[in-house]
Amino acid sequence: MEKEQSQNIKKSSFEEQNNASDSSESKIEETKDTSKPKDKTPEEKNLELEDKLTRTLAEMENQRRRFEKEKEDAFEYGGFTFAKEALNLIDNLERSKQILENDTSLKDSEALKKILEHLEIINKDLISIFTKNNIKPIESLNKKLDPNLHQAMLEIVDNNKEPGTIIQEIQKGFMIKDRLLRPALVGVSKHAENKDQKDEKNGENSEDK
Repeated sequence: MEKEQSQNIKKSSFEEQNNASDSSESKIEETKDTSKPKDKTPEEKNLELEDKLTRTLAEMENQRRRFEKEKEDAFEYGGFTFAKEALNLIDNLERSKQILENDTSLKDSEALKKILEHLEIINKDLISIFTKNNIKPIESLNKKLDPNLHQAMLEIVDNNKEPGTIIQEIQKGFMIKDRLLRPALVGVSKHAENKDQKDEKNGENSEDK
């Protein structure tokens, strides 16, 4: 009797071990099944390839446009720095002209007139060369102040002009095609304050104190 019971215990233990082993194997198989990547269908692969091709073509087109823009800028504005430096020639000619005109020892002399004539010819030739290369002076006198083209350096009382009108050109400005090479330095008009306005301002200042 005891022998049969022992055999039954061993049998049930062996069956439990087998069941546990089968259960662990089935879990491993389930894990393997879930971790295994799913194969893509031909349609999905085609869509993925089309998407990659579209992105590549778009990037190539963007690079082509950037290259064309850089090439165009290099061709159109390649001499920008050189042109800006060359403006010093015009500035120096203008300064030389002013120095000679203010020299009292040369005033009203024939030598001064001839020198000024030659300087004017050189200045016109330089402007002509610049114009042929699409570098043009900015028209400033009697124009309204434009912050995109002009830089106001001082205000000048002039009741005959509308405030903000350019009445003095200190340094000529230039454009290279549609790009600003340098702004014109100018003086603009303003109206003189009358006595009532001054008294009103003085009253406001005293109230603030």
